[in-house]
Amino acid sequence: MNANNKPSNNLIHETSPYLLQHAHNPVHWEPWSQEVLALAQKQNKPILLSIGYAACHWCHVMEKESFEDEKVAQYMNAHFICIKVDREERPDIDHIYMDALQAMTGAGGWPLNIFLLPNAQPFYGGTYFPPRAMAQRASWMDVLVGVKNAFENNYEKLEQQASTLTQHLVKNSIVASSPSTENLLNESLASLQEVALIAQRILQQADTQWGGFGNATKFPQTFVVQMLFRNYYFNGHEASLVHAIRSIDKMIQGGIYDPLAGGFARYSTDAQWQVPHFEKMLYDNALFISLIAEAYQITQKKSYKKVIEQTLHFLNTELSNEAGGYYSALDADSEGVEGKFYTWTFEEIKSLVDASIFKEFCAYYQITEAGNWEHTNILWTQEPMEKGMNEAFEQARQALFQARAKKIRPALDYKIILAWNNLMIIGLCKAYEAIGNAAYKQKAMDTMHWIEKNMFNAKEDYFYHTHTQGKNKSFAFLDDYASLIQAYIQLQEITGDISYIEKAVQWMQYVQKHFITEEGIFYYYTPNYQKDILLRKIENYDGAQPSGNSMICASLYYLGHLLEKEEWIIQSEKMIQSMHKLILQYPTAYSNWAKIFSIMTQGYMSLVAIGPTVRNDIEKVLFKFLPHKMLVFVPRNFSIIPMTMTKQNIENQYFICKNRTCFPAVATLDDILAKI
Repeated sequence: MNANNKPSNNLIHETSPYLLQHAHNPVHWEPWSQEVLALAQKQNKPILLSIGYAACHWCHVMEKESFEDEKVAQYMNAHFICIKVDREERPDIDHIYMDALQAMTGAGGWPLNIFLLPNAQPFYGGTYFPPRAMAQRASWMDVLVGVKNAFENNYEKLEQQASTLTQHLVKNSIVASSPSTENLLNESLASLQEVALIAQRILQQADTQWGGFGNATKFPQTFVVQMLFRNYYFNGHEASLVHAIRSIDKMIQGGIYDPLAGGFARYSTDAQWQVPHFEKMLYDNALFISLIAEAYQITQKKSYKKVIEQTLHFLNTELSNEAGGYYSALDADSEGVEGKFYTWTFEEIKSLVDASIFKEFCAYYQITEAGNWEHTNILWTQEPMEKGMNEAFEQARQALFQARAKKIRPALDYKIILAWNNLMIIGLCKAYEAIGNAAYKQKAMDTMHWIEKNMFNAKEDYFYHTHTQGKNKSFAFLDDYASLIQAYIQLQEITGDISYIEKAVQWMQYVQKHFITEEGIFYYYTPNYQKDILLRKIENYDGAQPSGNSMICASLYYLGHLLEKEEWIIQSEKMIQSMHKLILQYPTAYSNWAKIFSIMTQGYMSLVAIGPTVRNDIEKVLFKFLPHKMLVFVPRNFSIIPMTMTKQNIENQYFICKNRTCFPAVATLDDILAKI
């Protein structure tokens, strides 16, 4: 029993904040486990699988409307095995059943409520169901009754539906792993003309007024913008740069960015970036840091530097466990109202902002007496961020920030997720490259150290996916290891510490052993020793986060060239070959793949330095935007990196290698930089 004398269900033993939110529902929720799946078969009951996450607004709504209703819960308990899953804790389960829902209905989202046969095969599902029937949406009780009756009276038909759907899911995974027969990797196909074509097709979807791509709902799509940067760099295409910068400027001017504390919300509900879905996710902010860092390297705009500094301060104060790890998210809701923490009445702002700038401040941030959104005000502007970077406005923002700090805060999802922390390490490395703040480099190293200390099972030799209040759960997935390898590579780039490369190689070999498909091209999302899922999926789509396969491809190509491992280069090229048509046809959906493809057209440019003090010179190279650079700054010869073994001079030496040819060494870095 809890403090309010409410009985608890079996979620009370879980660590996920999302699952614990449902621990006192009258529904007899169970966590996903092989034991519960076996129970469904023993009792011959359909499974109700409900998937969501802590920062999901409509998940909270459905819980209050239906899962806290005693009558509804009674019916669910009598006729179903009810399983709750946190999609961030078990993305493998979410991927399988979200694909099933999309195959059934053509749409998806959360909460994901899907019905399974006792053998875990799906046969019916949907997202949010209201307590009472609405236009084109059945009530939750109607759905429960309908599924219960179908299970009891039309079982053979459901069994046939579930079997057909499962075969479809398996077939889709097989298709995803089948390599193309086209011969990509020759000069006529892997060309800068195709990079330009990718950018052209991206720009066909560009919103030339408000930035970004398409209409509402709008996501930042950071990899897509980064691809435009690469087309600008490799092809000198000004239109790519113009739209990339326009997109970033509009986002940081919009309500999707928090001008008081820093940090980006999940997405915008409108085309103008004004009204965000107010949840703040770690991975979104980590990816945005990487993007803004590249933008700052290219433009040196002061507003970008401010956004980097402010957002990292937000992450280090509000999502950090202060020991090195980063929490997952801040909720969209506070006091049961979406966005309440971040919005203002006209009178509140009038009482807090100095009268001498009040009108100007309101005009800049679009503040009105009636409110600019649902009778309240979101801080956003249609003017350049630089115009608001003055002392008077800064004092006004500080007054609002201090007043906001007294409000009831959104809930914190305190799960620590391996992949998201790895993306954060990469973001910190990129921020250090752009700005040169040594604190960012130290934070990146500290976070990796924390991960290695707290999320690694040394006895069994694997990483965990999540760490919550001292407890680790779930085997790490492909994107966990793929981002880990990329984080190690980035750390070596900014430190010159070869031990990071040795670890990257170690975990690449691990991925090769436990994740590779039977065809030997792509990688499954789950390891070969995980047994509690319906099927093993192959994820290639670059969605809100880069796909594990695209990150592995990038690392194979990088490490293959760095270490002269021909088999890894060939494998990365085969992966790109298999993805070639998709990259060209749907570049916004496969934009991280497109970034790798752009590098393959040119090959890596290796900047190699050997000598006792060469690490001191790394910063001179880092601040430049060089997307195909490979930095090897080591104090002495290292056998693990062949490029460093031909130089024996004990003094500092600097040289460039490209296409397996190293040019004559020079004595100073300035001589090298002049050639770039």
